[in-house]
Amino acid sequence: MPDLDDFDRRLLAALQDDARLTNAELGERVGLSASQCSRRRMALERDGLIRGYRADLSPEALGLNITVFVEVNLVAHSQATAADFHDILRRTDYIQEAYALSGEKDYLLKAIVPDLAGVQDLVNRTLLGHATVTRVCTSIVLNTVKASGRLPVR
Repeated sequence: MPDLDDFDRRLLAALQDDARLTNAELGERVGLSASQCSRRRMALERDGLIRGYRADLSPEALGLNITVFVEVNLVAHSQATAADFHDILRRTDYIQEAYALSGEKDYLLKAIVPDLAGVQDLVNRTLLGHATVTRVCTSIVLNTVKASGRLPVR
């Protein structure tokens, strides 16, 4: 990891709050000139600390009303099985995040679907309908307590 000074940390924190800030606005917030902010931002991008910029869309406004976590067990622990399963994950837009786990469950998925029929379709057709999946267990989110996506910058 590159050495970050206080200006870099403040710049990263400000961009996490609002990635649309101009270099002049960033400069006002962190105490640097616009050109210094531009150079530092480009260096942070080049070094991979800033991976990209994207809009934070509202799932509800898009009709995606149910968040569900799905624990998945695969039929075998082979590279071929995992590769086949990963293909499902890449092709299924409703699956937002997927984590390979240690322990009793093989994967934990986070999906956002329109309704309960979407949960049923995801589980029965997409996951259990695939030869690599042997078991799934779902948990529907009742209330999101925290979902910041904001990383600590130290």
